[in-house]
Amino acid sequence: MYAGSAGGTGASDVPVPPIDFTKAEPGEDRPGGGATSRAATDTANAFSQSSGNMGFRKELDFKIGNSIFRRHWVSAPASTDASDGLGPLFNVRGCQDCHIKDGRGHPPVASNTPGPTGSLLFRLSVPAKTDDEKALLASGKVTVLPDPVYGGQLQDMSIQGHQAEGAVKVTYEEEEVSLAGGEKVSLRVPRYELSGLNYGPISPDVMLGPRIAPPMIGLGLLEAVPEEQIMANADPEDADGDGISGRPNRIWSELHDKEMLGRFGWKANVPTIIEQNAGAFSGDIGISTTLHPSGAGECTERQTSCTDAPSGNSPRYQNVEVGDELFDLMTFYTQNLAVPPRRNVDVPDVLKGKELFYQVGCAQCHQPKFTTGDVPEQPHLSNQLIWPYTDMLLHDMGTGLADNRPDGKATGSEWRTPPLWGIGLTETVSGHTQFLHDGRARNLTEAILWHGGEGQAARDRFAALEKEDRERLLAFLNSL
Repeated sequence: MYAGSAGGTGASDVPVPPIDFTKAEPGEDRPGGGATSRAATDTANAFSQSSGNMGFRKELDFKIGNSIFRRHWVSAPASTDASDGLGPLFNVRGCQDCHIKDGRGHPPVASNTPGPTGSLLFRLSVPAKTDDEKALLASGKVTVLPDPVYGGQLQDMSIQGHQAEGAVKVTYEEEEVSLAGGEKVSLRVPRYELSGLNYGPISPDVMLGPRIAPPMIGLGLLEAVPEEQIMANADPEDADGDGISGRPNRIWSELHDKEMLGRFGWKANVPTIIEQNAGAFSGDIGISTTLHPSGAGECTERQTSCTDAPSGNSPRYQNVEVGDELFDLMTFYTQNLAVPPRRNVDVPDVLKGKELFYQVGCAQCHQPKFTTGDVPEQPHLSNQLIWPYTDMLLHDMGTGLADNRPDGKATGSEWRTPPLWGIGLTETVSGHTQFLHDGRARNLTEAILWHGGEGQAARDRFAALEKEDRERLLAFLNSL
């Protein structure tokens, strides 16, 4: 498997913050540097373009990877062994079913009737009870302990002849908050209830973690940011006393057989795009790769009907369902989904909104820019000034957003700062404006108002702004 890594650009290359907010900074309109998309941004395909500086010969690899990402898998055995092996238990039939148009997923419509939740997945884990389990978690070799019957993820779909693991009922309660000037905003407080569990009782102390599918843009650029630049923003003990104590989630990499910095996932619990993709294939679709070779996907030993079912593992594909050749092409695709260009970077209200973004304190966690290092075999991703608006570190976001489910070194209230690039195109690409790890926020205002913990002070400053200034800050976010 291709395992690109960044190097050659260190902490000394971290770009400095602006001092002049009357004009756009050089390169700010190209958030992915030279890899920024060259396509129009006003269409639903704005997130589906290749790196703008990628060589012509690599375009074929990108297109083949796209076909694998879009593929709908079928159960085995099938006449097309290149597409069989679905499940037996799964959440979706293909990557695009969660990352529609390579964009952001959304929760299901609230209902009193449990059912498939589509691009909202539910992670499962249980607390360590024995000394051996505690030692295993402490070693970093695993980040969570799965439920012994239902595994690490609830699969709410199944192939013919098998029962899905269960379903989740999603409901919301409304909670009103006030902004300066007397404006009221209602926040949705989600409630999740497991039902219809078909493989016996689940652990009474199971921890449930809802996870919405994030946008796919710019992943290869984030992977290419040297660790030294990321760690330059870490302040786990809040030594500077600013109330922000970002810290890394260090994760054991199966691919590299060593501990590495977590960069991906809502809890920064995955170190590489390869491992993110292989885990999603196994857990979400039930498709095996050489990193996760079980043809039964995430089925546990107690789900014997699932583990005994025919799989699509084939000698033609290294005795798995997606061999390395196809897997590497899809990984190349996910590394090279381009960030769209910025819009309205010189508009006065957007520039004022940018200044407010810094003044309010948003930029303390949503770090605007980095410089990528050297990426072997992908020079188009190398040495680029990028503007992702994330520090890729963990921050305690308070009890309101907590799922109370630790993951690696991340506590139940800590989350990785999500990138903001492309966030203003969410409705154009995905047809909605639902944000945060479970899609509870129906717009950017609600997303900001959910910030607690380390984000509480910035949230309160936003809430205290006059309406005109809040709209300017939102205009800046929507320009990203």
